Amino acid sequence: MEFVDSCGPIPSVQETERPAPVPWCAAGRQKAVETGNATLADLTTMGVGGPIAELVVADTEEQIIDTVQAADAAEQPLLVVGGGSNIVAGDEPFEGVVLIDNRRGITVPDESACGGATVSVVGGHPWDDFVCEAISRGWAGAEAMSGIPGSVGAAPVQNIGAYGAEAADILALVTVWDRARSARRMLPLADLKLGYRTSVLKRSLTDPEAGGGRTWGPTGRYVVLEVQFQMQHATRSAPIRYGQLAGHLGVEVGDRVPAIRLREAVLELRRSKGMVLDPADPDSVSAGSFFTNPVTSAEQAKTLPEEAPRFAVQDHSLISPVSGQGPTVEGLVKSSAAWLIDHAGVAKGSVAPGSNGRAAISSKHVLALTNRGGATGADIARLSEYVRDQVRKTYGVDLVPEPVAVGVDL
Repeated sequence: MEFVDSCGPIPSVQETERPAPVPWCAAGRQKAVETGNATLADLTTMGVGGPIAELVVADTEEQIIDTVQAADAAEQPLLVVGGGSNIVAGDEPFEGVVLIDNRRGITVPDESACGGATVSVVGGHPWDDFVCEAISRGWAGAEAMSGIPGSVGAAPVQNIGAYGAEAADILALVTVWDRARSARRMLPLADLKLGYRTSVLKRSLTDPEAGGGRTWGPTGRYVVLEVQFQMQHATRSAPIRYGQLAGHLGVEVGDRVPAIRLREAVLELRRSKGMVLDPADPDSVSAGSFFTNPVTSAEQAKTLPEEAPRFAVQDHSLISPVSGQGPTVEGLVKSSAAWLIDHAGVAKGSVAPGSNGRAAISSKHVLALTNRGGATGADIARLSEYVRDQVRKTYGVDLVPEPVAVGVDL
């Protein structure tokens, strides 16, 4: 069927069979929630964390807002959990409210030949399920982020990304509950102040300016209710920006391939690194990439070995609608956390000296810290500190943990 608007016919998109989504949260989470006795270990992919004082599973936006308002009025700690893939929790009881957004839903407010597709997704919707829907309906831009665990609501908070693509590339608008103003608000792309694995939503945890005069935690000032994306019509992927992915596909950087083929390649690479949740793979009992790639001054970057990777830093608040990329920030250089860890002598499968071995570096990828069975939040924290110490001593670079720490010091 051909759809027509004022700009002409919407491009015909060959129907693509909807790919199957991969797991997006801990395997035993649903059963634990149904028992009413879930711990944070049950709700997180790292599998660590203590008991919960109060657990709320919300099926409507009204329930979410009511729960947040009640917790704030009672001055209780609030933790909103999506897929639990970016949380490392301590072992003591969480004396607050844990809120799960249980909603699902994708709507298309607008679709045209000129503007592409405007797609709205509720915060609780699994991210990879959204990616599968986008591929099947010919909405381009999310395919390189296939297999990332977690919910859509977490995407703008962390500005999630993988293999050269980031949420910033397709984000348009985020609807939030603003805890500081006690109001429902819509934040356009410019107000999100997106950066490499950060946003104003995330910075409100520790930055009083972003927090409206105070800091918030363990969930920030803004609770994401809905995310709106602006996506082009295409069955081919966005131009490939990541060398390893291009090499795996046998194409050049900048080339485009069918989106479904790119998804399959991304999942193959992620599985080879233990980055697809799989109950049969102990390396996937993790929080994914544990450290962000360090961004240093150009002067500090000169002190790193010549062979250390160096990448330009983009201003994500000024994404071009044509190139899909932001301008380069002069004077800043991004390096590779994985390279620094590996060359600082922290090998795959290694553990912190003197530890019990229940927490270990992944046997597939040095950037992932894993729970090898029975690990505690303290075990993960000890391994994190060991890795950070080794990189700091070797290269003078401070690695920053990516997961949200709840009741534990990473």
